[in-house]
Amino acid sequence: MGKIMEAVFCVFYLVFTSITGYRIVKNGARLKEVRLFGIMCLTLVFGDAFHLVPRIFAAVNQAGDYHVSLGIGKMITSITMTAFYLILYFIYEMRYSSKNTVLRYTMIVLAIARVALCLMPQNDWTGADPVSWGIYRNIPFTIMGIIMIVLYFIKRADPEYKWMWLAILLSFAFYLPVVLWADVSPMIGMLMLPKTCMYMWMVVMGYKQAKKD
Repeated sequence: MGKIMEAVFCVFYLVFTSITGYRIVKNGARLKEVRLFGIMCLTLVFGDAFHLVPRIFAAVNQAGDYHVSLGIGKMITSITMTAFYLILYFIYEMRYSSKNTVLRYTMIVLAIARVALCLMPQNDWTGADPVSWGIYRNIPFTIMGIIMIVLYFIKRADPEYKWMWLAILLSFAFYLPVVLWADVSPMIGMLMLPKTCMYMWMVVMGYKQAKKD
């Protein structure tokens, strides 16, 4: 029953984020910042689909072998999550007229490093997926997250994005234990569900901004 509920949640997330992201793009046609937020949401759900669709099939058909699809999907999701946070930084620049060149290039370099580490064959996505490489590839990603938490916390007076910093913080708080200990206790992997809820919360923030504009 638990697997079926997980599959239902994944379907809801994919449908909700796809529709909301599309509506943000549509509503933000006259404002580049809002349109970019919608593109960010669609980027996120596009990448997540490669990982979640095999999980849905695996939950429905537990006799099937989806190990390779899940591994490849996890790699793609890791890359699109990186793009998600890089785009979120660009939204920050637009929204608050930030012109910090050093910070911009720092985020870009961290994103490139993260993607490069994700593409290294030592990750063995479709095999063992060693914890050590899970840590390596998440170091630049975590630094990106910390930067975004600090930046949006400073701008927490913004009525639409006042809780963006908290959503990012909680998403990493749920995500990092999975990276470190999911191989020790599979139940820790369930933290990916509240992590996904944090992403939906972020999507809702963007949608409210789109409706306002």
